[in-house]
Formats: sequence, C-alpha cells, structure tokens
Amino acid sequence: MLTLETPLIVFDWDGTLMDSTGRIVSAMQTTARNLKLPVPSDDEVRSIIGLSLSNCYRLLFPGVDDHDWITEEYRYQYVDGDKTPSPVFEGVEEVLTSLKEQGYYLTVATGKARHGLDRVLDESKLRHFFDKTIASDESNSKPDPAMLHTLMKHFALKPDQTVMVGDTIHDLKMAQNAGSHGVAVTYGAHSVDSLKKHAPIAIIDDIRQLIE
Repeated sequence: MLTLETPLIVFDWDGTLMDSTGRIVSAMQTTARNLKLPVPSDDEVRSIIGLSLSNCYRLLFPGVDDHDWITEEYRYQYVDGDKTPSPVFEGVEEVLTSLKEQGYYLTVATGKARHGLDRVLDESKLRHFFDKTIASDESNSKPDPAMLHTLMKHFALKPDQTVMVGDTIHDLKMAQNAGSHGVAVTYGAHSVDSLKKHAPIAIIDDIRQLIE
C-alpha cells in the first residue's frame, strides 16, 4: 500500500490516531444544552468531525452568527468538563515508529485549532514522530486542499507522492481535491459506505494494516 514513492503521509487526528469521537459528540451535545441551543444528534455531530469549529457551528447551529461563546463553552467541555475517555488508538505508536524508521515524512492535518492540537500532541507524547503539523486555524478547512498543498510545498513533493489517512469523507475529499491518495480507516466517525464513495486507495480496519 505504502512505498517510498509516496514518502509523505498525512494523518488526520480525531478518529484516526486518537479515539476522541465519543468525547467530541458528548462535549458538543453538552455545550448545546448548556447554551440553550438545539441539541444535535450523535450522527449530526459525527458528520462534522474533521471540519474547523466555525464550519461545524454553521452546520449544527444555523442562524447563530456569534461563535465565540459557543467555542468557549465547547473548549471547556472537551478539555475539562467531559470525562469521556479519548485514548490514542492501539497500535498507533507502533505504526508511527515503523514508518519513521522506514524514512517516511509523517505529518498531521486536523480540524483542531493549533492550541488544541498542541495539547493533544503533548498529552499523547506523539509529537516527536511528526515532521510537520497543520491546524484548522492555520489554513482553510477541509475538504479544501490547502492543508495538503502547504505540506507538499514544505517537503517539495507532488500530489502523487502524498497519502492522506483519515476517518471522514472530509479527509478523503481533501485528498481528492489535492490530487493525492486517500486511505480510509473504518473505526472513526464516518461509515464505510460513505468513505467508499470518495475513492480511497485502501480501506483499513486497524491502523496497523498500514505497515502489514
């Protein structure tokens, strides 16, 4: 699946490297209840995972123009208020170690803002694996290809040398829009049927399949 002809591997974070889907859903629903907003269903929240927060709010809470107060509550709930576990998926460190030793460039492109990404990079102790990371407040939101373009430019690589690994259609659409390859993981936020529609070169049920 992966060869050094595709040396740049770009990982999504939530639902791909970290099992945070449940926590995102719970924190967003609690935020809505506390702010007296319509409470989105589990599926509605799962559908927006991977997008920037501003795009999430536009889809979940249409008609609400001021997003700062939502962000304040949501960040509190996600970081401190909600106690739903969000561990790194089993096998992630093993996979990153193997790919790093083989000479791949490892990067992250996420819907998280920079401060949130930095927090989980440090808490997970995975920061040292990544050659570069990019957050949603540093670029256009997925599925715009800007994040991938930035990473490819940094390493002076082409779209066909780049693989995006993610659990949502937003990740795969970003790869399509950039002309890059997409690998879908089935254990995250979006269904297998929805992922198949966006032409991934592979669909995997376990992150360790990247190195098998």
